[in-house]
Formats: sequence, structure tokens, C-alpha cells
Amino acid sequence: MTEFTRRTLKINGVDTAVLEAGSGSPLVFLHGAGTVTGFDFAAPWARKFHVVIPYHPGFGASADDPGVTEIHDFVLHYLELFEALELRQFRLVGQSMGGYIATKFAIEHGARVEKLVLACPIGLPVPPGQPTVNFLEVPPEQLPALLAHDPQTVIKHLPAGAPPPEFIAERVKEAATAGRVLGGGKRTFDEKLPRYLHRLTMPTLLIWGKEDKLTPTAQHKTWAKALPNATVRLFDNAGHLVLDEAPTAVTAIADF
Repeated sequence: MTEFTRRTLKINGVDTAVLEAGSGSPLVFLHGAGTVTGFDFAAPWARKFHVVIPYHPGFGASADDPGVTEIHDFVLHYLELFEALELRQFRLVGQSMGGYIATKFAIEHGARVEKLVLACPIGLPVPPGQPTVNFLEVPPEQLPALLAHDPQTVIKHLPAGAPPPEFIAERVKEAATAGRVLGGGKRTFDEKLPRYLHRLTMPTLLIWGKEDKLTPTAQHKTWAKALPNATVRLFDNAGHLVLDEAPTAVTAIADF
């Protein structure tokens, strides 16, 4: 199995952990509002690409930054990180909150994004009846069933028995950061985003699990209608964590 190496770069004073594997054209993956399931799904991409997976400030092995209070702060953080990594152009994949970040980054810095993949993204206002669930208000024991079609997709990554203090501390840190950036889970979209999606002229792939309970699958229609150059792929027996549950989705991204 492909092994990712980890290094830490100081970006605008924030220690930022970056996972890397493979060689070739760069493929950057921006994760969602939690990292407990890890990134094993991304290993096949390293057969074809130089895969770069940064941890957002306040997530995983990256340091917290209380100054990050909105999605655009992540955009500016990544602009500086990509400059430090000397990534001039790359394929960009964003999942959930990472899709929100990727969308805003590509709107503002489209010349750097050769192709864009959005996996069950948040960020776009959706019609009534298709609301994004406020996962920050969901009891922890209910999260596996919310995130995945098969709850074991999440549960297998959780500690057996009482979780160690460092595991708890990391989950608290991530929830606090997500809450700060997303307004306690009530600011999961930007009313102005539709105004600027016409700028995403690069080839774009929309990925969704057909059993997504957090960002209902029907949301893909709103995104597809708003994006000027989008292809849609929906995957059976997969929820919000579509890349963890559907290997065919991972392959589709590599092929795209």
C-alpha cells in the first residue's frame, strides 16, 4: 500500500501538516470538516499523480489558528501554502467543506486549477427540502450513520473502548474550528456564491453518494445547473463519505 510522507511547513505563522505520495502532475485534496477516517482512499491516486493532502489549520496534525474565522481565510492560507510548495498548476479535489474551499479558491485563482472535482460539497444555497444537516448539533454516537451508508466505515476508525485524551483533544479541536468557520453549522453556504460560479470554466466533476444524508444527493442538481462545465457521477451504496465507501468514485476521479 502507498505510504504517505508527512512534513510540516510554517504558513503565515501556522504549522501546517502536509501528506504527500507519488509523482507526476500534482493532485491536491482538501478534506472536509473532520479527519477521523483518514485518507487511505487516496492511495491509488499516487500511482498516477503527486498527491498532496494538507490538513486545514485547526484540523488533524496542523496547528489551530483562531484567526481563521471564515472559508475565505482558508483560501488565502492555501494560496500561501501552494506558493511554498511551488505548485503553480494542479488538479484540485475538495470534499464537503473542502469542496466549499476548493470552489472559492478556483473562482479566485482559476488559472492555477487545471481540473476541479467537488465531492458532495457544501457552500451553495439549495432549494427548500434539501437542507444540509448541521452535523455540529448531531450527537457523536449518531455521526457514523449520518456520514456513511455503512456506519462501520466510520466506526472502524474509532478507538475500541475509552478514547485516549489525544483523540478526544483532536476531535474537540476540529469541531471548534468547524464551528468557528461555519457559524456553528448554520453558515454552510454563501448567498453570493452563485453569482461567481460562471468563473469555473475548467472541466469540473461532481461526485455524490446516492445515500448521502448530510448533503442530500438531490443537491447535485443545483450545483450542476450552476456550473458551466460540469459532469455528474452518482455512486450506489455510498453516503457523504463517498470516497471511503465507493472505490469506483476514487477511480473516476483518477480517470477524470
